[in-house]
Amino acid sequence: MGFPLYMTVSVSLQTMSEIYASSPKLLPARAQWGNYPLAMSAGDWGRYFYNSLVVTVVATVVSLGINSMSGFVFARVPFRGRKALFALVLLGMMIPPEVTLFSVFKLVRSIPFAGGNDWLGRGGRGLMNTYAGLILPYVAGSFGVFLCRQFYLGFPRELDDAACIDGCGRFSQFTRIYLPLSGPVLASLGILKFTGSWNEYTWPLVLTSGDAMKTVQLALTTFRSETEIQWNQLMAATLISGLPIYLLFFFAQKHFVSGLLAGSVKG
Repeated sequence: MGFPLYMTVSVSLQTMSEIYASSPKLLPARAQWGNYPLAMSAGDWGRYFYNSLVVTVVATVVSLGINSMSGFVFARVPFRGRKALFALVLLGMMIPPEVTLFSVFKLVRSIPFAGGNDWLGRGGRGLMNTYAGLILPYVAGSFGVFLCRQFYLGFPRELDDAACIDGCGRFSQFTRIYLPLSGPVLASLGILKFTGSWNEYTWPLVLTSGDAMKTVQLALTTFRSETEIQWNQLMAATLISGLPIYLLFFFAQKHFVSGLLAGSVKG
C-alpha cells in the first residue's frame, strides 16, 4: 500500500517527459511543485469540494441516525417477523450496488412533484442534478444496520428492564441510554460512510451533468482527454482530493478500531 502512495506523490512532482520516459523514475529530477496549483486551476475546485462536502456530511449524519435507530429496533424491540425482516437486511449486503443502480436512478427520477414531475412522477427530471438526489442513496445501508444491531446486542437485558421501571418508553431508552453509549460504533460507521460517500464516482456520474453539481471524483476526469492524460496534474489533484480522508483517518483511527471491535462481540 505504501508504494502506490509513494508513486502517486512522485508522479505528481514529475514533468510529462519524465513520466513517459522509457525508464520510469522513482524520483523526479527536480520537484515540480507548480503541478499542484496548475491542477487546481483546471476547474472550479472550490465548487467541487463544496458539493462533495455537502453530500458527504449530510449523508453521513442522516445515515447514522437511521442506522442506529434501525439497529436498536432489531436488537432490543421484539416484534413479529423481526428475524425475517433482518434476513432481508442481510440479503441487501450481498447485492452489489451496481445491480440496483438503474432501479435507484429510475426511482430518484420519478419522485412525484420533484423537478417538474406530476403526482405520478412523470414529465420532469425528479431529483436529477440536485443535492437531494445525490444524498438519498447513501442515507441507509444494510451494513450500518447490521453493525449497530450487533453493538446493541451486547448490552444486558436488565438495562431495558430498569429503564421500563423508570418509565422510559422505547424511544426514551434509545435517546437517553443507548445513543449516548454508541460513540464507538457510530464513529466507525461514520468514518466508513464518510469515506464511501466522498469517494463515490458512479452515482454522481449517472445523476449529474455540468459543473454546477460536479463532485471532486468527477472533477478528476478533467485531466483526461481523447489524446492524452495529464498524469502529473491528475496525481496532484488526487492527493489534494484525498486530504479529508487522510485527516479523518489520522485523527479518528483509534475510534474506528474500537468501534469495529465493539460491534463484533456479543454478550
